Amino acid sequence: MNQTFMKEKPVIPLVISMSLPMAASMLVNSLYNIVDSYFVAKISDKAMTALSLVYPVQNLITAIAVGFSVGVNAAIAFYLGAGKQDKADQAAADAILYNILHGILLVIGCLLFMPAFLRFFTEDEVVIAYGLSYSRIAFSFAVVITVGIAYEKIFQAVGRMKVSMISMMAGFITNIVLDPVLIFGLGPFPEMGMEGAAVATGIGQVITLLVYLVFYYASPIPVKVQLKGWKPDSETAKRLYGVGIPATLNMALPSLLISALNTILSGFSQAYVLVLGVYYKLQTFLYLPANGIIQGIRPLIGYNYGAREEKRVKQIYRFALALIMGIMAVGMLLCLCLPKQLMGIFITNEETLRLGMTALRLISLGFVVSSVSVTCSGVLEGLGKGIPSFFISLSRYVVVIIPAAWLLSRSLGANGVFLAFGIAELVTAGLAIGIFQYNKARAF
Repeated sequence: MNQTFMKEKPVIPLVISMSLPMAASMLVNSLYNIVDSYFVAKISDKAMTALSLVYPVQNLITAIAVGFSVGVNAAIAFYLGAGKQDKADQAAADAILYNILHGILLVIGCLLFMPAFLRFFTEDEVVIAYGLSYSRIAFSFAVVITVGIAYEKIFQAVGRMKVSMISMMAGFITNIVLDPVLIFGLGPFPEMGMEGAAVATGIGQVITLLVYLVFYYASPIPVKVQLKGWKPDSETAKRLYGVGIPATLNMALPSLLISALNTILSGFSQAYVLVLGVYYKLQTFLYLPANGIIQGIRPLIGYNYGAREEKRVKQIYRFALALIMGIMAVGMLLCLCLPKQLMGIFITNEETLRLGMTALRLISLGFVVSSVSVTCSGVLEGLGKGIPSFFISLSRYVVVIIPAAWLLSRSLGANGVFLAFGIAELVTAGLAIGIFQYNKARAF
């Protein structure tokens, strides 16, 4: 129950012990969509295109849950570091209740919105039918997703990273077993197609939440989710949403980006929409483990900031940056050397595969430099600086890349869109360093 290890244990082993379980957890989590995509691709290219179109909205649900819960994570860690136990407990209770409300609103909004959203990008009735059959079931699990993520961030805030890893792995194993069974109707189960993929994913998410609940009640943690007699607290809510709203927008921006790029690419060919969707399946293997490192260090940053340990905050930041750069360098080399093998996991058409290989090589050029903005943004969230973190992400996902993609597509065609990724990462890295240094100086 003693959390002082966060400011006493040597930085390198501390960061590794906190980050590696989360990196593994995020790598496992990334396989949710990968596994769905692999089996859905066996149905048809149109089914895969539908899944690519649904992905931004599916990502939005997760973004809202994770974004708000980032505020929870930072608040609990800060209050524990500052010795304010009652405030930490209040933040934990707020996390569950507010995320239940968020989940209900997301179910209603997304289900009403999806038909119009799909028709904006395609007129193919088969693609639309596939997209609706998948989304109606997948989005019905939104409350399960939001509450599960709330518990994830509560456990992370107190350093119980292995619980997150175990919970995510339990959900993934369930999903990977059920996917072929429910999609293709193995054994006594009926063939459900796209609906089977959605049901498998939803059941996996239920299992993840149940594992968190088992750990919460079986093994005490330093904060308690006390819902009985709960009363709103303006100070705690302000801290939660002060980081949570910008973090939610940070997480939601990729969905906006994908939708904007799909609009540009669909003007050339639907094949490019499929290529972009496949890229985002593949890049989760890099950015989610990198995000796992950020999740591992965020409570360390928050705790040490609350304890006024400036030197340790700097050390944690530098080591995390080095780890993320290493991950991105490996990813870039794989994409440059093995583009056919990677894109070929999901694409069978030879012409589309050729387009995808070129796209993957172009996009991967920005991987290593993106480490700077990813790390700076995550550390700022740990410091409770949600708005500066949002400005970095806004530049990365909207302000630079969308105009650059549109302009380059006028002269270079669809490949100009993929080249814009690296340009945006380079510009944003410079901006991120400036924003981080300014806010770090003010924090201490």
